[in-house]
Amino acid sequence: MAKGLNEMTLEELWQLFPISLEEHDPCWVQWYREESAVLAALLPGAKISHIGSTAIPGIWAKPTVDILAEVGPEQDMKSVRQRLESGGWVCMAEEENRISFNKGYTENGFDERVFHLHLRHEGDNDEIYFRDYLISHREVAEEYERLKLSLWKKFEHDRDGYTQSKTGFVRKYTEIAKGRGQCNTP
Repeated sequence: MAKGLNEMTLEELWQLFPISLEEHDPCWVQWYREESAVLAALLPGAKISHIGSTAIPGIWAKPTVDILAEVGPEQDMKSVRQRLESGGWVCMAEEENRISFNKGYTENGFDERVFHLHLRHEGDNDEIYFRDYLISHREVAEEYERLKLSLWKKFEHDRDGYTQSKTGFVRKYTEIAKGRGQCNTP
């Protein structure tokens, strides 16, 4: 009998869900729009934003749509978590005031549409600065794409290593963007 996702080791999960990159696909924007409408119903008043590489036109990305949902400071994260789980989201990780969810991970691998949801309180949104900077600075977006492509096969089955290897680049350009006040939140 096959193991359920919650019974697998991290290494088994990384084998089942490897890092893969694809050329930018315009359908990712439509997937975001459709899922953000569902999220808006689950999280009235939340600010919902398309983040990550699928939000940056023209660069290769993991075919996973990243979404940031910012809720008000008065919102209890545990009750918000329950609402999201009732809406089909699976909690991946939880820290104080930050919860990560996914949708589209199955016991047989990725579903057709895959999403990561980053739940935060309002203002905890550095990803928006990074996204907007890359959109308005094509040469930096292309540099980021080259970095990701260089890491892809090395970290194909090590999501943490892949993410950690990009951290310095992301921090650098996020700080530059924040210093310039460059954020076009929807």
